[in-house]
This record gives sequence, C-alpha cells and structure tokens, in this order.
Amino acid sequence: MLRTLASALRWRPLEKTRGCASSPVDAGREIQVRALEGLDQGITEILMNRPSARNALGNVFVSQLLEALAQLREDRHVRVLIFRSGVKGVFCAGADLKEREQMSEAEVGVFVQRLRGLMNEIAAFPAPTIAAMDGFALGGGLELALACDLRVAASSAVMGLIETTRGLLPGAGGTQRLPRCLGVALAKELIFTGRRLSGMQAQALGLVNHAVAQNEEGNAAYHRALALAQEILPQAPIAVRLGKLAIDRGIEVDIASGMAIEGICYAQNIPTRDRLEGMAAFREKRTPKFVGE
Repeated sequence: MLRTLASALRWRPLEKTRGCASSPVDAGREIQVRALEGLDQGITEILMNRPSARNALGNVFVSQLLEALAQLREDRHVRVLIFRSGVKGVFCAGADLKEREQMSEAEVGVFVQRLRGLMNEIAAFPAPTIAAMDGFALGGGLELALACDLRVAASSAVMGLIETTRGLLPGAGGTQRLPRCLGVALAKELIFTGRRLSGMQAQALGLVNHAVAQNEEGNAAYHRALALAQEILPQAPIAVRLGKLAIDRGIEVDIASGMAIEGICYAQNIPTRDRLEGMAAFREKRTPKFVGE
C-alpha cells in the first residue's frame, strides 16, 4: 500500500510553459486568465466574466474553466491561483437553470457529473487556490468556493447551498465538502434549510477564512485574497504543494495512514534545492530565495 502511495504522491518537476497573461482575445471570454507581474509574479487569477447570467455555470463557462485549469496545472510558475469575479455584486450565482430547463433528464445527469468533475479539478489543483467572494455565491457558486483551499468573503457577500429551495440537492460536491468544512450537524442544518449566510456569518461558522468590510469598488474580498496570496508567494513552492497534498490525502484516511502519507510527501521534499536554500538562509541570517526546484 505504501509503495502505491509513494508512486501516487511522488513530486515531479513540471515542464516550463509560456506565461498565461491575459490578451485582447480573452476580453470576450467567460473565463479569463491573468498572470500577475512584478512583485506579484507567481500569482495567477481566474476571472469569471459572464455578466448576462451572473456567472452562472453554463456549458461554455464550464468548458472554458476546465480548459484554463488544464493549462495552468502544468505551469510551474503558478504558485497561487485566485478565483475572482468580473461581475460586480456576484461571485457565482450557481447553476444556469435556464440552460438546464432545455436539457433532457439524461442530459442533466451528464452535465451535473461534469460539474462534479470541475469541482474535483479545482480541489486537486496542485498549488493553493483562493476564492475571493465579493458577492452572491449560491448553490454551485458556493460549491466552487468550497473546492478552493481558502475562502475570503466581503461583508456584502451572500452564500448558501440553496438547492433544496429549488427542489434539488447539492450535486457538485456540496454534500461532501460542506460537512468536511463545518462538521456534519451544521452542514445538514444549512443544506436542509437552504439558509443563506452573510460574509460575517460565514466567518463566524468557519466557512470562510476571512471576512472584510465591502468597499465602494465592490472588490474588498479580492484585495484581501490578493494579500493572502502575497503572504503565500515567498514560501517554498514545492513544500507548499506537498503540504497541500499531504493534508488533502491525509484528511480522508485514519491517522496512521495520514502519518505515512506525510512521511512520503516529506521524503519528496528532501532532495530539493529549495530545502537546501532554506537551511543556508537560516544559517546566514538572510531571507531565502526559493526557485521551485
């Protein structure tokens, strides 16, 4: 079993790829990718920009998001990935119910399975992910945020798994990720009632890491998410990725198996240049310069 785990968890250097900076071609796309530069180099943003449907999870939106994730996961220069909205007052309104009304029952099943796969891709992204929730995050929108490692919400944000108020149940990971985040009893209460929470209420429950007062521009959560990304950015990227992997894999198993997973991940970090740089910087009393190797 441990041999299988070692193979699954083995870290391999990623091939260098071209930057993913946004271009004029991206302007009309529902999903836009922007690689920050200067002191923020290493932070990449996924901008959700479907104002006509409040960033609802339609076919085109989902396809473009899957495409962006597939490209970014192979880019070793991405140290932190932020999900943000280009539509003021909304993060993601959830499923595109108008589009779904046109689907047959069989098509609905296939599309929801695709949504579940999208959320799994976000959750399995190798670098840390942050959801910047500056507005409504309902149903699938909250499921998207739950698939991220960290969540930041503005005081004006409204979030909830409201599917039961529409004759549905969460189908893109909500029934699994919410109880892992908040505990079973509280997750059941929120799903059974379809209750909506403000950003401040969500922070009090532990659903989001940080809640901030909204600003006039309507992007306070984004700015707090960016500050959090900047805090992660200078840390050793391989160690951060392996730490994420150890937590994500370990939380699903018993403590003994989790400790074994941690050991395998730790072993993958020992031969890295960054580990040696960290030790040298400590000895020389200087700030380390990690390169991701």
